[in-house]
Amino acid sequence: MEGYIHSTESFGSVDGPGVRFVIFTAGCPMRWQFCHNPDTWNMKTGTLTSTDDLIKKALRYRSYWGDEGGITVSGGEPLLQIDFLTELFKKAKENGIHTTLDTSGNPFTREEPFFSKFNELMQYTDLILLDIKHIDEKEHIRLTGHTNKNILDLATYLSDMKKPVWIRHVLVPKRSDKDEYLDRLHEFILTLHNVERVEVLPYHTLGAYKWKELGMEYPLEGIDPPTAERVENARKRLGAF
Repeated sequence: MEGYIHSTESFGSVDGPGVRFVIFTAGCPMRWQFCHNPDTWNMKTGTLTSTDDLIKKALRYRSYWGDEGGITVSGGEPLLQIDFLTELFKKAKENGIHTTLDTSGNPFTREEPFFSKFNELMQYTDLILLDIKHIDEKEHIRLTGHTNKNILDLATYLSDMKKPVWIRHVLVPKRSDKDEYLDRLHEFILTLHNVERVEVLPYHTLGAYKWKELGMEYPLEGIDPPTAERVENARKRLGAF
């Protein structure tokens, strides 16, 4: 099976435990105002690549992974290509590779046929990095163009099945960096029983030039990254660990 791939990274160190081979899929339904990879939105801009080719390429770097490393699939949004992702992770597990899925959760639904496919994918997934962009639905729509109800439902479902999760939250001044929102997000995280780690990712402007190259206006023009004090405040309020 082939999937649309944007790029790969041989020695990823921030997308899951240990050193990882990171696969970035193409295609994303969300339109985050702070997205630093708008060039991944269109799935067809990616390169069709087979699961076998990706596994072979990843295995070249296995000696660097140690006991914790493995494969992480990020995006874009990997769940848009769930059949391809399931085959890739199944083959990874056949080779004894630790699998991590980095997702916004946007495609998640309990409706069929997606729900059954998702449950099959979970059989071959060791860890999920779940990006919760905003706890407030209205602000989430403002920030991403989509509701967060199904994303929070996904978080609850993963908790019910006891699937290990790392929660990631991008701290954006004038958007998500309010104590009220951080406290509400923390309260939600406390209802989950599978969270192994909480990460605060400071908003940055490194991808702003890509918007301009694509002829698009950057939505957060003039908004600076959060200060070190606000990042530390968010980490304390969210119980980041």
